[in-house]
Amino acid sequence: MANEAVLVGRKNHPQMFTCADGTGIEKGTIVKLTDPRTVAASSADGDICAGIAAEEKIANDGRTEIPVFVDGRFRVTTVASPAAIAAGHKIKLGGANLVDAADVTTAADFAEHMGRSLETVGATTQETIEFDLMVA
Repeated sequence: MANEAVLVGRKNHPQMFTCADGTGIEKGTIVKLTDPRTVAASSADGDICAGIAAEEKIANDGRTEIPVFVDGRFRVTTVASPAAIAAGHKIKLGGANLVDAADVTTAADFAEHMGRSLETVGATTQETIEFDLMVA
């Protein structure tokens, strides 16, 4: 899988979330939250992050749950965004398994926050950074 999140350190054990039996989710996939307490692979800017898949879920394997990290330290890939990401800045999902600088203009934007960057990334640059996942 491209751009998988790589665990660097964790605080707590993964939490179980519901997923569709027909869904395949690779370990390290940033997953979005849907209702009720269900996850799927991230796909777009603005998805609400549920966390990062702690193990692989094979499509049609009969399982309807997957463990998801809701906190911890990970390496992730950024979007080549027009905005820079500063160390300590809030980040959000920026696309399929990508992160971007978080918007902070409306109350709805705060639901998109998934953690804070531990590194600086220049504008229009795509690179791998370390970040603290904080969705719990």
